[in-house]
Amino acid sequence: MTSFPLVAPLFPAGREPLPPGITEEDRAQLMQAKKYQGWMSAGMESCAAKTVIAGVGGLGIGAFFSLMSTSFAYEDPYLRSQSQAALSQTQKAREIFKEMGRGMWRSGKGFGKVGALFAGIECVIEGYRAKNDMVNPVAAGFVAGGILARNSGPKAVLGGGLAFAAFSAAIDLFLRREPAK
Repeated sequence: MTSFPLVAPLFPAGREPLPPGITEEDRAQLMQAKKYQGWMSAGMESCAAKTVIAGVGGLGIGAFFSLMSTSFAYEDPYLRSQSQAALSQTQKAREIFKEMGRGMWRSGKGFGKVGALFAGIECVIEGYRAKNDMVNPVAAGFVAGGILARNSGPKAVLGGGLAFAAFSAAIDLFLRREPAK
């Protein structure tokens, strides 16, 4: 093979030079791992995967917030003891945990819907525009806020869209800021 200056070497597909420490016998495993890595990258870049991840993350965060707020929000124990006087300690605990679980599910479901809605819309806008800038989260926030307020009338749709867009812009500005040196 002759060497030409300033020209990158060309290799047939599957016959590229191996990384240091990898033998020729390991080439098939390396190619298989690269193929799986490509599939995972393509999956993580898809709007469906981003939407599902945001929805599940929102469900978890909403449930956690509800759990934390519920632990501080129980009404007066004296009033609770009067309303549950006929229940044993285990029955009282069971009722409290059921109530906490219902609250966690309700709050988690709401956070999950909002997260999935926003992430899905942002991903579609980003894919359509083929850019990753501040316009995407603001536009996605406006659309998502409008969709969330759709049952309350046109003024609420506009107000919800503007509020969610402003919130999305503030969060994105915070996340995109330059790190302190």
